[in-house]
Amino acid sequence: MSEARIEGYARALFEIARAEGTLDEVEDELFRFARAYESSDALRNALTDEMVPVERRQGVVESLLGAQATATTVQLVSMVVGSGRGRDLPAIIDRLVARASQSKDLAVAEVRSAVALSDDQQARLRAALANATGHEVNLKVVIDPSVVGGLVATVGDTVIDGSVRTRVDQLKSRL
Repeated sequence: MSEARIEGYARALFEIARAEGTLDEVEDELFRFARAYESSDALRNALTDEMVPVERRQGVVESLLGAQATATTVQLVSMVVGSGRGRDLPAIIDRLVARASQSKDLAVAEVRSAVALSDDQQARLRAALANATGHEVNLKVVIDPSVVGGLVATVGDTVIDGSVRTRVDQLKSRL
């Protein structure tokens, strides 16, 4: 899909969520859905297989998100899948997250951690990243077991890698 079309979808989803008054919640739900989509071949195949009728693909979205997300989130994902743009969901959602953060003068900070972070840990991490980058951040935590321990934070083009996996790799290369 072209960059202009991805941006168009992201802008439309952003405006709908903002008009509904649920932008923060929808943005967070969409971000988590995009990460799940990227990590699951079965989900990706179910939502992008042209041989599966559109109604069934939308049904997958509704059964998957129905009880766990706002109606707006379910409808937005269903609309994108229904229009045949399921393959572009992560790109569209990432643009929406960037647009939402920009509207609040925040930088997006994607943090990968092997375990879930408590609210206190997230608050301290948000403050540390704001201090390190000079920007207030919209913290997005992704649970990624491959990190093993520690964190990998990405804010714009800046990557702060404090993961155990990277430290072990560095030790291996020194030996």
